[in-house]
Amino acid sequence: MANIQYYDVILKPVVTEKSMNAMADKKYTFLVHTDANKSMIKEAVEKMFPGTKVARVNTMNNEGKTRRRGMTYGKTAKTKKAIVQLTEDSKDIELFAGL
Repeated sequence: MANIQYYDVILKPVVTEKSMNAMADKKYTFLVHTDANKSMIKEAVEKMFPGTKVARVNTMNNEGKTRRRGMTYGKTAKTKKAIVQLTEDSKDIELFAGL
C-alpha cells in the first residue's frame, strides 16, 4: 500500500443535485483515493477543514466502465466515493458555501 498523506486522500468534491440536497443534513460527498480507508478519510476531513468533527464515513467503490475504440476494449479508471456525515455541533465545510 502506498504512503498516503492526509492531503492526498481527498481528490475533489462531488457536486450533483443529490449531494447538494444532502448538505442540509451535514452530509458531504468527496471523490477519494482508492487506497484510502474510513479512518484516513475522517482524519483528512478534520485536518483540511478546521472546526469540523466527523460522525461517520460511508464509502463506495466504483469499478471502471468497459469502453471500446474500434476493435480494442479497455476500462476507465476505478474510483472511490465517500459520504462524510458531520456532527451537529460541527462547523460547515466552507468549500460548499458559495454553491
